[in-house]
Amino acid sequence: MNKFFKGQLVFIALLILVLGLLAGGCSSSQKTESATVQAKQEQAVTQFKYPKNPGFDLVYIAEDLGYWEAAGVKPQYVGAVAAGQIIPSVATGAIDMGTRHVPLSMVAIGAGADIKIIFGSNQTTPEYPHMKYFVRADSNIKDIKDLVGKKIGINSFGACSEFVTKKYLRDNGLEDKVKFLVVANNLLEQSVKQGLIDVAIIHPPDSGRAEASPELRRLWSDWDIDQGASGMNSYSVSGKFLRANPEATKKIVEVLAKTANWVNANPVEARKLVAKQLNMDLNLVEGYGYYKDGIILEEPVKYWLERLEAEKQLEPGKWKTTDFYTNEYNPNFKK
Repeated sequence: MNKFFKGQLVFIALLILVLGLLAGGCSSSQKTESATVQAKQEQAVTQFKYPKNPGFDLVYIAEDLGYWEAAGVKPQYVGAVAAGQIIPSVATGAIDMGTRHVPLSMVAIGAGADIKIIFGSNQTTPEYPHMKYFVRADSNIKDIKDLVGKKIGINSFGACSEFVTKKYLRDNGLEDKVKFLVVANNLLEQSVKQGLIDVAIIHPPDSGRAEASPELRRLWSDWDIDQGASGMNSYSVSGKFLRANPEATKKIVEVLAKTANWVNANPVEARKLVAKQLNMDLNLVEGYGYYKDGIILEEPVKYWLERLEAEKQLEPGKWKTTDFYTNEYNPNFKK
């Protein structure tokens, strides 16, 4: 090979080496820039601490639908939290948000807890009761008067199952004639089957499985008792989180509202998501109906204010409904 061609080959080799280095440098620069953008995006996402309690919950459904991905907010799961500890955990800041029936949040606020109800969740309707009462199929309990001396299983004190039932008993002259026992949600059905309790008050999605069981018989639902007056569930948020993250709170409420409306429009698809999450037969999963846009209505809060005053859980005359909730963070709310 003559000197000319040798020189050409050396030149080409050097050119390839230089171009490779330049390309490598460009790729490295692009990667660095991309990593910086990703880091900034991650920093822009506000996380809220939330319990991981599998069930019919808008937070989990929103995740399955991908609604949190572009919202700038997302749940940071902290593990399971017992039903009775959810609102106390919001009050202490152990979690930033939780969902339970409104009276639990109202009593906590009355006791000085720094929390606020920010979203109206599921509601009681004839098609979608909030809770149902079950006995064994061979039970002699048929009527409210048959509850005298019986043991009723509830998932916690201070919520719908206790106070709605107490009012129903009182209205029928049976106040203090039953015994309430706290039983975990996932054990209520089995406990009534085994005779450990006489009546189990069960919520969706588990109420669907209880309804289908030949070993159990449904007595009535909360709709049968008060036609939905007591049936508003809600999401409450820590005051500390709310003050530090007002815009993130609006985004959380926006996602919850979008999800609630989707569930109302797609009840079967929603049940499918929950069935998959819980590894349950779709036919055994009972769903919820939700307030449109998650707007909190005054009437259910007023109902509970009156009930809690009657139960001596709140001081009569001291509170007004707006002390407990706000629609301020709901973009769908029109004053």
